[in-house]
Amino acid sequence: MSLLTGAKQGSKPGPSKWIRAALWIAVAVAAAAAVVLVAKWARSLEPVQEFLAAYPGHSDRPENTPVGLPAWVNWQHFLNAFFIVLIIRSGWQIRATARPKAYWTRNNTGLIRTKAKPAKISLELWFHLCLDVLWLLNGLVFVVLLFISGHWMRIVPTSWDVFPNALSTALQYASLDWPTENGWIHYNALQVLSYFAVVFIAAPLAALTGMRMSPIWPKGNSALERAFPMALARRVHFPVMLFFVAFVVTHVVLVLSTGALRNLNHMFAARDDGGWLGFGIFALSVAVTAGAWLLAKPVFLRPVAGLMGKVSR
Repeated sequence: MSLLTGAKQGSKPGPSKWIRAALWIAVAVAAAAAVVLVAKWARSLEPVQEFLAAYPGHSDRPENTPVGLPAWVNWQHFLNAFFIVLIIRSGWQIRATARPKAYWTRNNTGLIRTKAKPAKISLELWFHLCLDVLWLLNGLVFVVLLFISGHWMRIVPTSWDVFPNALSTALQYASLDWPTENGWIHYNALQVLSYFAVVFIAAPLAALTGMRMSPIWPKGNSALERAFPMALARRVHFPVMLFFVAFVVTHVVLVLSTGALRNLNHMFAARDDGGWLGFGIFALSVAVTAGAWLLAKPVFLRPVAGLMGKVSR
């Protein structure tokens, strides 16, 4: 809903764009190689070795921290990933669509009624807003269960040594000599900070800035306009989306490269073993998400949107 800068729909990249893309890829590969070499060199230094020995990469958790991942975490993980992927897709559709093929107007005779005339928005924006609502509801349930069950202790830092331990973990990852870990018992410090940032910083920022740019934001309130201007929301919302993209890509790469079967069983099957059940559920979830991605087109969205309002061209 905030990605409304627009681009020419259907435009094909020219040769110069492909050359620039290839150059950017080459630069990224070179930069990654440089990071690995520097990290390996740093680990050969005695002070760094002492630092890694003092801070192996994970903080001690409270004694009553739950062990393992229950089924509700597995379901929440799938739903969160499902909604995030579609939110990113719909957000990019908004950004890349110069002339929407269809528009949606809310019925003002249902449960939600307003004095002002309902805004007419693109079908892509309607889809994005619907996904936002579902994602926020899922997140609300997750946070409530997180604190009721005590699982908040797995992703909320409880000691200041999480920061040097996170640095230690990052150095170990960068050197390709990855830390020994067991996510069934506890996350490493870098994971703790990452999950905390996703749940308690990035997600609220995405929700707040998205709400600011959506039709539900109160119109004509000068105090609110000054306190939270539209320009600020736009400057924050898109980088937050890029953060989520980077997080998802990094998360998937590490899951698949640090003991894929065991990790997938933790995340999808609520078990701590190297069987194939988690992989099977993961493959099914990928198929469901891919199917939803392919169906997220106006021809399929119109009938659903028509149940909630008026669809027009």
